[in-house]
Amino acid sequence: MSSKSYLAALIGGVMLSASTQAQDYLPVLQYHHVSDTTPRSTSVTPEEFAEHMNYLQSAGFQVVDLRKALDDLKANTPLPSKAVAITFDDAYRNIYQSGFPVLKANNFPFTVFVNSGPVERNSRSFLSWEQMREMQAVGGVFANHTENHPYMLRKAADESDDAWLVRMSEELDVVETALIKQLGESPKMLAYPYGESIQQIRDMVKGKGLIAFGQQSGVISAESDFQNLPRFPASGPYARLSTLKTKLNSKPMPLLAEEAGGDYATSQPVSIRLAFKDGQYRLKDLACYVSGQGKATLDWVSDKEVVATASEAFNVGRGRINCTMPDQTGRQYYWYSNVWIRPGAEQVYMSEKS
Repeated sequence: MSSKSYLAALIGGVMLSASTQAQDYLPVLQYHHVSDTTPRSTSVTPEEFAEHMNYLQSAGFQVVDLRKALDDLKANTPLPSKAVAITFDDAYRNIYQSGFPVLKANNFPFTVFVNSGPVERNSRSFLSWEQMREMQAVGGVFANHTENHPYMLRKAADESDDAWLVRMSEELDVVETALIKQLGESPKMLAYPYGESIQQIRDMVKGKGLIAFGQQSGVISAESDFQNLPRFPASGPYARLSTLKTKLNSKPMPLLAEEAGGDYATSQPVSIRLAFKDGQYRLKDLACYVSGQGKATLDWVSDKEVVATASEAFNVGRGRINCTMPDQTGRQYYWYSNVWIRPGAEQVYMSEKS
């Protein structure tokens, strides 16, 4: 082999190796409390959190800066192999006390979504701006979680639609101003309180130049809705490492289209219509699960289009359908989730508009 041929083969091999090691999707972990004395449903114990972080380190995951990774995905720039991002909602002080030392020791970047009201009131349960600046110096990023953590879709008594939207806008603007004043910058990212949004909110968020996250499970790709991105909860019943490993190894569901009938559930069972891209997929192994109900009924309307239907109506609050499907190797799963909100009779929710 000539020197030129050898060099070409070597470069080609390096490029092939690099391409096989890159990925075009991102799983994101969502935490709240790192404590064994806070509500279990939104908590991991310090020992569990350390176990999660040690696994990421030992298994070769590349913990990435969330905003940079999202920008790379949108630009179709490959992420490192086994890329993952870490987030926290609410800015509880126990993140600093029990989570930050582990993150710092592993040199892991992370994002905390801050509701600034209790921070400004100097609540002892929440991070201080001084603590945030300390965390910021070693990889911490602080983003928007509204000022007062409201149910964003609920209107106050006798509140007009316009007044409601102004109030929600101010919830975001106050935090953006505080982040810049106290920390010198904002990553222009938002986590919706309780993971709830409707199209009017998402349009307003997009108009402000914010990327936003819900609380539905799934994996982010360039095709995701960047005003309603998924994350994997890693607290409470989802803190078990064995199940978290599967989620960390997941890929985005190869969907061409989806139709959920809106963001609100009613007294009727919800259903969702999913259309799959062309490709070799194990569609016969698709399974969809309804929160609190078990498996959804699957009705295939064509070879690549299915309707998943719950067996009964959701209770008041939030409900989900989660769908998974093994890839061709059986070693990874495609993952998708959708969330609906069913308002209570006494609650005044903003109506959906097209």
